[in-house]
Amino acid sequence: MSKALRLLFCALFTLCLFAANASAADISATVEKMQAAYAAMQSFRAEFSQQLLQRESGVVEKRDGVLLFQKPLRVRWETAAPHPELLMVTDREIWNYLPDEELAYRYPREMAEDSRSLIQVITGQSALSRDFDVESAKDEEEGKLIHLLLYPKNPTTELTEAQLWLDPETSLIRRAMVMDFYGNTNTIELRNLKKDASVSDKDFRFTPPKGTEVEDHVEAPHPVERPLLN
Repeated sequence: MSKALRLLFCALFTLCLFAANASAADISATVEKMQAAYAAMQSFRAEFSQQLLQRESGVVEKRDGVLLFQKPLRVRWETAAPHPELLMVTDREIWNYLPDEELAYRYPREMAEDSRSLIQVITGQSALSRDFDVESAKDEEEGKLIHLLLYPKNPTTELTEAQLWLDPETSLIRRAMVMDFYGNTNTIELRNLKKDASVSDKDFRFTPPKGTEVEDHVEAPHPVERPLLN
């Protein structure tokens, strides 16, 4: 190999290495800005649209509703259409209430405390740098949104890949998608997000209405884990 070629390859390698380091630094800065934006908020309210895609059957289910969040981890996820449903993370437990079926599920709060859970991801509480390998997606069709690819360092059946679309002005999540082991996807889009929204303790309390059947998976010897927000 001629000296000129060696110099050319060295120059190209240096440029590639510089580009990779610059890209990693950009991603790290983006993640830090996003987490700083959520750290500065004590609560928020947003409208959501959710789309669930079953890969094998191709069936798509769409839902709409309102999300309330308050630190450290109180969540009220209320679906209005096509069928009413309430998912609530309280200070002590998780409730999933299906009024049309007069049925409520009770789960241990710990199910929502995993940084890789969809609830943590969509509320901006996940420790992204610790629990995920984060990459940037070059996606022209997404317009001005910042598109990040998240690969959990310890994948679970419920989460093998996630994607986030951030507002470049606020660094807040506008859309999130998670994929499970079977290729099913859960995509959530947030609209009209209001930072430090007015919320009260009663927004995060739930008592099953009279006549509601309760399936308790907190006291059961072998709790059944039901994927949250699915």
